[in-house]
Amino acid sequence: MGKTFAEKILARKSGKNEVKAGEIVTVQPDFVMSHDNSAAISKIFKSIGKKRVICPEKIVIVLDHCAPAASEKYANNHKIIREFVSENGIKNFYEINTGICHQVLPEKGFAYPGALVLGSDSHTTTYGAFGAFSTGIGRSEAAAIWATGKLWLKVPETIKFVINGKMPKGVYSKDLVLKIIGEIGADGALYKAVEFTGNTIDEMSLSERMVISNMAVEMGAKIGYMKPDEKVFEFLNEIDVKGEVEVVFSDEDAVYEKVIEMDVSHLSPKVSAPHTVDNVKDIEEVKGTKINQALLGTCTNGRLEDLRIAAKILKGKKIDKNVRLLVFPASMKIYKEALKEGIFEILLDAGAIILNPNCGPCLGAHEGVLADGEVCISTANRNFKGRMGNKNSFIYLGSPATVAVSAIKGEISDPREFF
Repeated sequence: MGKTFAEKILARKSGKNEVKAGEIVTVQPDFVMSHDNSAAISKIFKSIGKKRVICPEKIVIVLDHCAPAASEKYANNHKIIREFVSENGIKNFYEINTGICHQVLPEKGFAYPGALVLGSDSHTTTYGAFGAFSTGIGRSEAAAIWATGKLWLKVPETIKFVINGKMPKGVYSKDLVLKIIGEIGADGALYKAVEFTGNTIDEMSLSERMVISNMAVEMGAKIGYMKPDEKVFEFLNEIDVKGEVEVVFSDEDAVYEKVIEMDVSHLSPKVSAPHTVDNVKDIEEVKGTKINQALLGTCTNGRLEDLRIAAKILKGKKIDKNVRLLVFPASMKIYKEALKEGIFEILLDAGAIILNPNCGPCLGAHEGVLADGEVCISTANRNFKGRMGNKNSFIYLGSPATVAVSAIKGEISDPREFF
C-alpha cells in the first residue's frame, strides 16, 4: 500500500521505516521558527531549567509582528529577544528591517522540498508551496525544541484537492482558496494534511501557490502541500538553500481520507465577510459595501506579483477620498524590487501609503488600527472580530485586485470590471 507525503516525511524525520496516519512520532525538525513571540518562548524555556538552547543552528527568529516596536511592551520584548539571541549564539536572527517571517524564510533558504519546518505561528503552512512539511506549533512546543531538538507529532490523514481549469480574468489564487474554505468550512480539514494538485496548481506561479498554502490553516489543515516542480527549483537556484533538498511526494496508490475535485473555469471573485474566514461570499453579494481602509500586503499577498496587480489597476487613477490605502510589502527584498520597478510611484500617485515590511495592522499591532464602525477590505488571511485592533470594526478579505478596485471606488467592487 502506498504512502502519502505526510507519512513519508514524518517517517524519515522520526527515523522509522514507515508510519501510518494516527500514529504518534517523535521528530527532529530541520528548523523551528518564531518571531516577536520569542520573548515569551524564552521565558518558558528558562522556566524548565534550561540555560542554553541545544540546537542554535535550527532556530530561526524574525522580528516582524510589530516592527519597529510601537509600544514599551513590544520594545522590551524585542530587547529580551536580542539579548537571548546573543547569549545563545543564534545566527539565524533577522532584525526589523528584513520582513515578514513567512516571506523571509523562503528568501533565506529555510523552505525547500523535503524540509520539516515547525513554527510558532499558524501560517507556517506557507512553506508547503515549496514541497516542505511545515506547520504551526505553540510556544511551549517551540521551547521544547529549543531544549531538546525534538517534538512529537501525530501523523495526519490526508485530503487531496484536484483542481483543474483555467482561471478567468480578474480571478486569482486568493479567490480559489477562499472558495475552498467557504465550502469545506473552518474545521473541514482539522489536523489533516492537505495536498493541492491539478493543472490549475501547475500553472500557478510560486507566489500564487504560497497564498493557498498560507491559508490552508484557515480550514484547519496541518499542512498545505504542493509537489515541487521547475518553478520551485528555479527559485532555489537563486538563493542559499540551508539544507538538503529531497523531493518527497505521495505514491500513486496512497490512501487519502477523501479526494475533492474542482473545476475553476467559471470561478468568480470571492470575499470573506465579517467575522469568520469561512463566511465566504460571491463578490456580487457584498458589492457596494462602503469601506474606510484598504490593506494590500501581509504574508498572504504582499509579494511583488501582488503589488504589480494593484499597480496595473491603480495606474493613472486616484483612490477614493474617504479611503486609506495601506501597502505593506512582505519583505525588504520585495520592497526594493517594487521601488526599482516604479511600482511605488504608481501607488503613491494614486494616494496609497507605503509602509515598511511587517505584520502591523494584520493583527492590530500598529500602522493601521481601525476605529469603531470602520470597514476594511484586506488581502490578509484573517478577519476575526477585533483582528485589526478594534472589536467594533469590520474586516473583509479579498484578492489584491479586489482591494485595489475597491480602494478606487470607495466600496467593495468587482475586479472583473477593470478587465
